[in-house]
Amino acid sequence: MGLHLVIGNKNYSSWSFRPWIAMTVAGIPFEETVVSLDDPDFKARVGQHSGTGKVPVLIDGEVRIWESLAILEYVAETHPEAELWPAGRAERAHARAVATEMHAGFAALRRALPMNMARPPAARPLGDEVRRDVVRIEAIWRTCRARFGEPAGGPFLFGRFGAADAMYAPVVSRFHTYAVEVGPDARRYMDAMMALPAWQAWTAAALREPWVLPHDEPDWPEVPRLAAT
Repeated sequence: MGLHLVIGNKNYSSWSFRPWIAMTVAGIPFEETVVSLDDPDFKARVGQHSGTGKVPVLIDGEVRIWESLAILEYVAETHPEAELWPAGRAERAHARAVATEMHAGFAALRRALPMNMARPPAARPLGDEVRRDVVRIEAIWRTCRARFGEPAGGPFLFGRFGAADAMYAPVVSRFHTYAVEVGPDARRYMDAMMALPAWQAWTAAALREPWVLPHDEPDWPEVPRLAAT
């Protein structure tokens, strides 16, 4: 049996996006099951694989991994050829630090700017806490690119796409959706991320989804939508 990834709506589920894009870019084969976050049977369906009843969940035979960063670590161990973490010890430590900071932080940004791939880009007012999160994220991207990405000759945080990029993928989406003003370095990084075929495939699938979750629609009761392709 191969890998099986259980995820939430592609339009809304930022945590699902992270392992999905990492595995897809790396060319790691897997099957997927999408369960809408508002499905009345969501907890029951996901709970049979995860004690938390949350997505994503990676299934590998008898193994169950129910948390995004843990999934990335597991896949990096089982598929070392994917090189999801940098080879050098210092670079790898830095990548893990910024990935973990993303995992544990930026709550204000997440609350104010929910991931919504189908919303046409349009700005929203940003409070002071959100602006501080934006400044910190830009600093992380700028530092990683200058110290590691550019010397390695690739457009991503550590040169080639890896686990740290996967952790920041939903932030790239949020910055784009809500037309967050960023500097040229951050914009170049965002453009490289959104140009990935895997990004385009996820977005196209998100636009085709029929589900609408009011609490993730910042313009509710209006639900502006990009045209599906």
